Amino acid sequence: MHTITTGLDEEQIRATDWADDWLLAPPNPAHRLPSRIDPKDMRRLELNAVLTASGIAPSPGDTEAIDELSALPDAVHATLRRWLGCCGQCGCAA
Repeated sequence: MHTITTGLDEEQIRATDWADDWLLAPPNPAHRLPSRIDPKDMRRLELNAVLTASGIAPSPGDTEAIDELSALPDAVHATLRRWLGCCGQCGCAA
């Protein structure tokens, strides 16, 4: 078995590891690519988030029902989110 020594102790090796590291500048919002999400897809994501936050984790078989609910108008969807948000806050969702 051959061993190779560098002549540097462990502290010097750690110091050289960080020497090449630097912080990145924060992203410039003007350089972001425009991204449009279909309103139905946004409602589906919001509904999944509200269900999960309320303690009702959607099952794999619930996808069709969530898709149908996401196709409903914004007013109906807002009411659904409000109802589910209330259940998560008052603890009535068991």
